[in-house]
Formats: sequence, C-alpha cells, structure tokens
Amino acid sequence: MNQQAQGANPTPGPTAATGRQARLGWGEKLGYGLGDFGFNFYWTTIASFIAAFYTDVFGISAAAAGTMIFVTRIIDAFTDPMMGAIADRTKSRWGKFRPWLLFGGLPMAAAGVLTFTTPDLGEGGKLVWAYATYSVLMLFYTMLNTPYSALSGVMTASSQERTTLISARFIFAFTCGALVNKYTLPLVEYFGGGNEIRGWQMTLVLYGALAAIIFAVTFFTTRERIEPPASQAPTHPLRDIQDLLGNRPWIILFILAMVIMMTFTMRAGSAYYYFHYYVERPDLLSSYLFWQMIAYAAGAVLAPVMTRYIDKAKLLMLLMGTVGGLSVLFYFVPKDMIWAMFTLNILISLALGPKSPLTWSMYADTADYNEWKNGRRATAMTFSAATFAQKLGGSLGSAGMLWILAAIGYIAKEAQSGASQAGINLLQTAIPGAFALLAVVVISFYNLTGPQLQKIQDELDARADDAT
Repeated sequence: MNQQAQGANPTPGPTAATGRQARLGWGEKLGYGLGDFGFNFYWTTIASFIAAFYTDVFGISAAAAGTMIFVTRIIDAFTDPMMGAIADRTKSRWGKFRPWLLFGGLPMAAAGVLTFTTPDLGEGGKLVWAYATYSVLMLFYTMLNTPYSALSGVMTASSQERTTLISARFIFAFTCGALVNKYTLPLVEYFGGGNEIRGWQMTLVLYGALAAIIFAVTFFTTRERIEPPASQAPTHPLRDIQDLLGNRPWIILFILAMVIMMTFTMRAGSAYYYFHYYVERPDLLSSYLFWQMIAYAAGAVLAPVMTRYIDKAKLLMLLMGTVGGLSVLFYFVPKDMIWAMFTLNILISLALGPKSPLTWSMYADTADYNEWKNGRRATAMTFSAATFAQKLGGSLGSAGMLWILAAIGYIAKEAQSGASQAGINLLQTAIPGAFALLAVVVISFYNLTGPQLQKIQDELDARADDAT
C-alpha cells in the first residue's frame, strides 16, 4: 500500500458513532466480524487439512512436511512486526488499515490456489514447490490479517465495546471454520470426481473468490476513529519494538498466545489422523470438526457476557484449566465410545471459544497501556507482534505434531502400529491438554485488570480532550 498517498486522516466507512469511546452500531460490528469469516477460508483449511494434504495427497513425508511448515512459518512470523510497522505508517484517504483489505484479496486467492496445486515432481521438487507456495500464501495472509486485526483497536477505545466487536469477529471466524471443516472434503470430492488433486485446487478457487468479496465488504462497512496522539512525533520501528519489550502485559499475552495456539493447532491438525488411523472411522471427521467449531462460536458468543461478571484474566485461567482437565480425561476414552469423544470435544471447544475474543481484546488494552505509559501509540505493531506469537505457536504445534508422527512410525495410507495409534491418541488429547495447563500458569502473571484499565482510559480521554 502506498504510504505516501494523499490525505493522512481516515475517511469514512459508515457514519455510525464517532469519538474514542464510540458505541458501535451492529452493522459496523457485523461488517468487521465478517472479515474473519473470509480469513478462515484459509486459516481453518490450513489448520485442519494442510498436514494431511502434504502427507496423503502431495506425497511429502511427515518429517519433511513438519520441517517445511516450521521453517516457513518461523520466517513468516518475522514479517508480522515488519507489516505492523508498515501499516502503522500507511497514509491514505481510507485510513491506515482498511485499504489493505480492499486490494489484497485477489493476490491471496491466487496464492491459495497455488499452495493446493500439486505438480508432478520428484521429492525434492515437491518440497521446493511447497516451501515457495506456502511461504507466499502466508506472506499475503500477513499483509491482510495484520491491518485487519489492528483495525479493531482504532474503531473504538471502549474496552467493553472492543470485547463485543472482537466477539463478533470470532463468532464469524468459528462459523466459517465449522463450514470449512464440514464441507471441505465433500467439496474436494465433488469438484474432483475422484481426482483429489483437482478437487483441492478447485475448492481453493471457490474459497479465494468468496474471501476476496468478503474483505471488500469489511472495507466498506468499517471506520477508523482513533489516531496516534497529536504530539506523537514520527518514530522508528525499532522504537515501537522497544516499547513492546517494555510492556509487561503485552509480553505475558505474547507467551500466552504462543502456548494456546499449540493447543489449537495440535487438536485441529491431529483430528484427521485420529479418526482415520486410531478410531478408524474417517466418516466421522467432518462432523467432529464441524461441532468443534460450532462450540468455539458458542464460546465466543458467551465471552462479552461473562466479562461483565469476571475479569478477563481470571476467566481465561478458569477456562484453560477446564480445557486441560477435560483433555486429559479424553485420553482415556475407548476408541469405540464415539458419544464420549463428541461430548468431550464440544465441552473442550466451548471452553476454548472465549479465548480468542478475550485475548485480542486484551491486546487492544495493551496498546492503550503503551500510549498511557510512553505517549506513543503503535496499534498495528502491537497486533502484528501478537500475530507473530500465534504463528510461532501454530508452527510449533503443526510441526511438532508431524515430527511426533514421524517418530512413532506413521506411514501414510497404511494400517498403523499399536505405538503409532497410541501416539496419535496423545496428539488429539493429553498433549494439547498439557499446553492448556501451561497457559494457566502464564496468565496468572497478567496484571492489567479492570480498575487499572479504567484509570488508563480516563487519563487517555482527558489527554485527547486537552489536545482538541
């Protein structure tokens, strides 16, 4: 995006509310939330199916696929702070963050199709293709998702409004995730007619087109309201990073996001192997993942209600402790007790659902904390570095799962040994549960709570009034 485009002030999407503490209309909340519906055509497809696509369709070994995902995601993660710095310094007549959604959808769609295209190459050629296409897709994802995430931090300064706004975002995200998990494999079969390679390619054509349209809708229905303080001089991106490293609440959230994403990605990515090779009921996979996402969405709906009665950090501790305990219990479920698997999956997902709106709302709070403490606001850098943590956790979760599969002797499309089946069971149950319990320990150190947040908001409002 051209950072020198004319006009520095954001211009309007909808004409709803104005001011730092604006109460947003439902049209704008829904327009913003719809954006993550579009992103989940990619995010959920990757989280749930990319590992199985590489090992069982493209024909890459589990160990090589794990290393590829880890390396590319680590490299991609380092682009997040760079993109945050670029977005924070973008100047256009549409604002800092919204224009990226308008112009980035089609290039990302092309990258998605290429990632799920399988040219007839040798093992080395397949790896080169996978490294290149997956890296480009993740780069475009960063270019759009970083400004999109930061947008919620400049639409309103109200902490409760942000929680509601971000809850809307993740309700849409999990709803799309449910649909993607339910219908991706049937769409592959429908488009491919028995040819998995063509089926995956055409499914991504459909997903990419829908996502590009949705991003444009989000652009037209949202508005940026909060600008950096008038007294804030231009800063170097390294100063933004230095501010983050001195922001204790943000550091704790950084570690927390990384740990929780390992829980998410291991659960999602291992489900394919769990039902194909442990339960040996692949026909149940789509329904299992569908209800998982429906429960995530239900949890996201409950988040703003629960935060009226309990502090966000305490609520997260309670929820992640529940996830950990239920996941350990899940390990002992016999492979023929399908009802127990589905019940525990729904309960675990219901407890995990509020995590996303809670933590992203808390990231916006840490951006306010930085402005209050240092007199500087770098909203996109705050959110991009948070995405950095999520990608680190996601890469470790996905790669770790594939490395464990290689270590236990997994062989694609063959009957698995007893040791391999036991390892697959651990990947779906107790190992994600252990990371959830680790998250409880991490969040116990977070101290940016209600009374301090209110004090910060009052002082920032007073500064804004003085400036005008």
